[in-house]
Amino acid sequence: MIEMSPTAALPGAVDTEMRDLLLGAIPALRAFAFSLTYDLDRSDDLVQDTLVRAWTKSDSFTRGTNLTAWLFTILRNLFYSQQRKRKREVEDVDGAIAGRLASPPEQEVRVEMRAFETALNRLPAPQREALILVGAQNFTYEEAAAICGVAVGTVKSRVSRARLRLIEELGMADSGDIGGGGLARSALGAN
Repeated sequence: MIEMSPTAALPGAVDTEMRDLLLGAIPALRAFAFSLTYDLDRSDDLVQDTLVRAWTKSDSFTRGTNLTAWLFTILRNLFYSQQRKRKREVEDVDGAIAGRLASPPEQEVRVEMRAFETALNRLPAPQREALILVGAQNFTYEEAAAICGVAVGTVKSRVSRARLRLIEELGMADSGDIGGGGLARSALGAN
C-alpha cells in the first residue's frame, strides 16, 4: 500500500518529503553512476535522468521501503538502456557516413519534377501514353503495343520521339543530364 503525505494528495502540491529524500540521495547516485560510466558528464546526466524519472514515478514508490535501492534500480536500468542504444550507434568521425546519407534539397527536386510534368503534359497524347507505359510503368514494348492496340515499332517510335522532345523541352543535352531519380529518369531512359 502506498502511503502519501498530506501535501502530496493535493493537486499541484509539491511532495517536499520526496523532494528532500531525492536530494539527499544525489551523492550516492553520483558515485554509483560514475562507477558505471567512468565519465563525470555522463554520470551527471544519468543521475539527472534518474531523478526526473523518480520524481515523475514517485507514486509507484512504496514509502517506508529502501529509496536508495529503488533509485539505484532506476539508474542501472537507464544506464543499460543507454548502452544498448550506443551499441547500435556508428561513430562517424570524418563524416563519410553522413555524407552518403545526404539527400538533395527538396525544393530543387520539386521544381525539377514540376518542369518535367509540364513538359510531359505538352507531349501529344499517343507519345505521352507510350512513354508512361514503357518508361514509368515498366511495360515491355510488346506489352505497351498490345495495350495501345498498335504495332511494336509504333510504340518504339513514339517513345523515342517523346524522349527526344522532353530532353529538348527541359533544355538538356541528353538524358544523362537528369538529376535525382524516379519518373523523369525512367521516362527519359536514364537508368
